[in-house]
Amino acid sequence: MADIMALSDIALSGNLNTIGYGLAAIGPGIGMGILIGKVVEGTARQPEMAGRLQTLMFIGVGLIEILALIGIATPFFLP
Repeated sequence: MADIMALSDIALSGNLNTIGYGLAAIGPGIGMGILIGKVVEGTARQPEMAGRLQTLMFIGVGLIEILALIGIATPFFLP
């Protein structure tokens, strides 16, 4: 009986981890949408700044993606 309870606890925590990561991925997704939208808006306003805005956008996207990667890795390190 104890083995069945241990297996159900593992399955439950795995499902909760999946839901938690799904919710954690919402933040970086919203952040990237806002960032890319603002770069498009800035490029429409000043087309001569497109190259510089694109460079800054890629740096920002990289930093936002770090949040998503931390969200993926965190469940593996927590007990």
